[in-house]
Amino acid sequence: MPTLVQPGPATAAPVSSKPRLTVARRRQYGAAYALVLPFFIIFLAMIVVPLLYAGYLSFFKDKLVGGVSFVGFENYVRALTDASFLGSVGRMALFLVTQVPFMLGLSLFFALALDSGMMRLSRFTRMAIYIPYAVPGVVATLMWGYLYGPDFGPIAQVFSALGGSPPNFFTETGMLLSIMNVVNWEFIGYNMIIIYAALRSIPTELYEAARVDGASEIRIAWSIKIPAIRPALLLTVIFSVIGTFQLFNEPKLMASLAPTVIGTDWSPNLYAYNIAFINQDTNYAAALAFLLGFVIAVVSYIVQLSAQRKERNS
Repeated sequence: MPTLVQPGPATAAPVSSKPRLTVARRRQYGAAYALVLPFFIIFLAMIVVPLLYAGYLSFFKDKLVGGVSFVGFENYVRALTDASFLGSVGRMALFLVTQVPFMLGLSLFFALALDSGMMRLSRFTRMAIYIPYAVPGVVATLMWGYLYGPDFGPIAQVFSALGGSPPNFFTETGMLLSIMNVVNWEFIGYNMIIIYAALRSIPTELYEAARVDGASEIRIAWSIKIPAIRPALLLTVIFSVIGTFQLFNEPKLMASLAPTVIGTDWSPNLYAYNIAFINQDTNYAAALAFLLGFVIAVVSYIVQLSAQRKERNS
């Protein structure tokens, strides 16, 4: 007996899930790409291309006999055994662990004080703390260099008028502390604004509930505010790590006041600058710059990794 086949519903043709772009949407995308394109052109021309060219230069060496020749990683090996470069990196590491906690501690304190609403003239205070960051680093260093002057500086004149001997800011230790002071003066306000902006984004209901439970302002700051702004604090730490190892303006200008204290290798950037433009060894300077960038990346990664582990443990 033959089997009857029941006719089934007609199979619908597959419909493409990808929506078609309308003319208006295409114009919108085109305008977006046109607006972003200048940034990418400048980024490629000013950042990517110079980095690639510097990396290319680091693998060559200009020899007295034979001219420029490919030497592979010889410049990097030389840098890893260069006492001047390693000493400058160590000095900046000491600068980092000494200056950055003090700077960020003051920035956090001022941000918490402003956010609590208990400080009078908060707008004026916020602007007064932030204004030093608006002063160019060269101008700030020249100003503080004048204040530090052992013969002409106001600090020395005040001590002399009181019959005391003025402090010597231009010793080996004194210069390190003096430059730390200049950097603190410049960047405490900058970091304070980052932390203060993060504090303003915390819901106020958390504070009200804590106050109802009898928590003091110090307890609220320690248990609610600081844990809530950990990403902002981590950002300021990473910025400080980068800025520390890239220190250049302050020692470069202070060297004219204390040439016997600040040598050509006081900081890694200053050493690479002197190698490139004084010694005319751009190949070795390029290798130094890449190694310095690697050091900054490693330290920043360690800081970020340690912060993530503390957050997981808490």
